[in-house]
Amino acid sequence: MTVRETLTEGMIVHRMGGSAAEREERCLALLKQVGMPPEALDRYPHEFSGGQRQRIAIARALSVDPSFIVLDEPTSALDVSIQSQILNLLRRLQRERGLTYLFITHNLGVVEYLADAVVVMENGKIVERGTVDEVFDNPREEYTKRLLTAIPSLDPDKPKLEGTTAAVTETARA
Repeated sequence: MTVRETLTEGMIVHRMGGSAAEREERCLALLKQVGMPPEALDRYPHEFSGGQRQRIAIARALSVDPSFIVLDEPTSALDVSIQSQILNLLRRLQRERGLTYLFITHNLGVVEYLADAVVVMENGKIVERGTVDEVFDNPREEYTKRLLTAIPSLDPDKPKLEGTTAAVTETARA
């Protein structure tokens, strides 16, 4: 499917956008909103970089005017600079459109940057939940403490999480 077909599929299914011309106009607006050029409409996904494909996927999700979007590891296959661009885009779209995200990730740096609330799961079970500040600054569960200690630090003598034991710090650095 071309990008045009990908973006209009949900609109057609949900009877949004009225005519083909209105859907086309909506597609162009979506591409602009995610930072893609209008020429992208007639191209195929394999013709784009990973970051561009992610922008198209975001435009596709937005095409049906959701208020809630599930994002499962949306930046995991991207290099750090592109991750940053995508996260900034998601944050801007969240503000502009009043979106709520369920953001699934193993990258705790992303969680700290983007999330308001955090749920920590271990083996498919919720072990801790709270605001980002509550969980990151004062984790209650040992599993959460181990996760936070494993976040790389620029200072190898100082663990990310204050108050952790030397044994956990050594394990995390190994």
